[in-house]
Amino acid sequence: MFMMEARRIIVVIFGALLNAISLNFFLIGANVYASGFTGAAQLLASVFNDFIGFNVSTGILLLLLNVPVLIVGWYKVGKGFTIYSIFSVFFTSLFLQFIPVIALSNDIMLNAVFGGVISGIAVGFTLKSGASTGGMDIVAMILSRLKDKPIGNYFLTMNAVIIVLAGVFYEPENALYTMLTLYVSTRVIDAIHTRHEKVTAMIVTLKADELQAAIHKKMVRGITILPAKGAYTKADKSLMYLVITRYELYDLEKIINEVDPNAFTNIVETAGVYGFFRRD
Repeated sequence: MFMMEARRIIVVIFGALLNAISLNFFLIGANVYASGFTGAAQLLASVFNDFIGFNVSTGILLLLLNVPVLIVGWYKVGKGFTIYSIFSVFFTSLFLQFIPVIALSNDIMLNAVFGGVISGIAVGFTLKSGASTGGMDIVAMILSRLKDKPIGNYFLTMNAVIIVLAGVFYEPENALYTMLTLYVSTRVIDAIHTRHEKVTAMIVTLKADELQAAIHKKMVRGITILPAKGAYTKADKSLMYLVITRYELYDLEKIINEVDPNAFTNIVETAGVYGFFRRD
């Protein structure tokens, strides 16, 4: 258990380091922006520095933007998830402060692509470890537990605002290259961790009752349990069918490993859900 948590912390810190590298080595110098709160902090820092003459770092603004969200997440999402998100935000802000802003290339496209790739790797591995990079991930986690609205709409709206403002305050091509960065980072995250809002889990297990109790203790999700039989062993088993958000995937994997590590689990992408998604 200790080694699992230690590895998780190491992954979160490594993700924060990569996130800071993508910003300070590629995106900030090119005025190309990341997604979510990171991009918002980056844009605010650029506007303050270039138009107001007030020198404030992206790391400080990122920390300030995340404080209220992390406080709400502490009470609405859970202490464990939020603690790792605090680690991610804190170390990202720290690395942004101490890693110098260096332009490795003057080619804006190279900066946009490599910044997006490195940022996507950072976010992907952080999500895969069961943590988040804070900001919109916390907001999405809260919304996924409160209502069944398309979470992607909130990401899309915030990123659209960042793209438009990048084009207004700077050159229109900065907005276009920001779109390129967002596309590249999203594709990388897709390759590492699911970016689909909802996924379907099908679990074949001998411990359906124990798994059902453990899942409902952690998640507010309905479960359908069907009888199943092993084709080779002829053993009577149960097939548990449930739809969850991508933010709950780590929790589900953890529950299955604790309750029935021998269970067979298949996770598939879910394009849409109709009817009741939550368990009332």
